[in-house]
Amino acid sequence: MNIKQISIKTENISGKLSYLSDILGQQGVNIRAISVGVHTSSNISLVHMVVDDTKKAVNALKAKGIEFDLSDVLAVEMPDHPGGMNAVLRPLRDGGINVISMYPYIGKASRPIMVLKVDNLVKAIEVLKRNWVRIWDESIYRL
Repeated sequence: MNIKQISIKTENISGKLSYLSDILGQQGVNIRAISVGVHTSSNISLVHMVVDDTKKAVNALKAKGIEFDLSDVLAVEMPDHPGGMNAVLRPLRDGGINVISMYPYIGKASRPIMVLKVDNLVKAIEVLKRNWVRIWDESIYRL
């Protein structure tokens, strides 16, 4: 039920995101979700992304000598109305699960999809299923 997230620490300079996008695009990899923020200092950015072909992306980044981490994350549907996010967040809170990061998926789904990194993936899946939250598997890469 989980998908892969690529995380890259990179210099916070003009053109760096464009460079990463070029590397992936040249290999036919489409970025489907992305979050960019300042790491521990303003000199370093932390980029989290979900791509449509993790294997190709990993090979492309390795070929360019770019260090990255792979981690398991969840892609969950959220109701599209005021307060709808709590259909996902409240069960996680009640289950004692911390959401470490969250950002939107850019695919063509009929409902909003958010990418979540949590501190207990197995428990989060159990809690969300019990609360009728749709969790996407690898089929999300084809949206």
